[in-house]
Amino acid sequence: MRLNPVNGGELSPAVVFHIGPLHFTATALTTLGIVAVLGLLAWLLSKHLQDQPGALQTTAEAVYVAMEDAVRAVAPDHVKLLLPFIGTLWIFLVVANLTGLIPGLHSPTRDLSATAALAILVFLSVHWFGIRDQGLRRYLRHYVTPNPILLPFHVLSEITRTVALAVRLFGNMMSLEMAALLVLLVAGFLAPIPILMLHIIEALVQAYIFGMLALIYVAGGLQLQQLKQASQGQD
Repeated sequence: MRLNPVNGGELSPAVVFHIGPLHFTATALTTLGIVAVLGLLAWLLSKHLQDQPGALQTTAEAVYVAMEDAVRAVAPDHVKLLLPFIGTLWIFLVVANLTGLIPGLHSPTRDLSATAALAILVFLSVHWFGIRDQGLRRYLRHYVTPNPILLPFHVLSEITRTVALAVRLFGNMMSLEMAALLVLLVAGFLAPIPILMLHIIEALVQAYIFGMLALIYVAGGLQLQQLKQASQGQD
């Protein structure tokens, strides 16, 4: 392991250290820290569940119910299947987007490599859940239905929406942090509270939008198969 003295720019995060061929950037370390903290909190909360919940357990249950209702509104037949993935994605994005409020840290989602990794995860999950629910052959069949000529268009659609998902979150979080920095440089610390509130609201909105789009993509693949099966049954 050795330290890297080269600092990264706005679009290229600094490499903190190397372990052989692996390069650990500030984004990677922040992401690992967020995952570790969330995992520890989830473990501690699960070990101290009570029939008469305190404030922390009540908050956690309220968040769970809200996420469950959101998933049920989009995919009522696949709540148990999709909630663990979508709920985890939402919680991670909220914490990751708000990490930029901590002095000395930046939101991992302002790094295109992080948002691209999340978008690829969503892309893979769409197919994973579809294959798991429908089977490989039946799931792949919809790419050539009703005509095999549609295959390139289906593939292009999958690629473009994955790219758009990554770029949308990256662009919004990068512009949000840069705008807040510019306002603070111009106005000093005369208006920190409005900027802080704007950052919090926008971070929550972007986390919700990303998670909801992921839910729609996954649920769309599952329900598309069901609609085709229903139409074939009617025929």
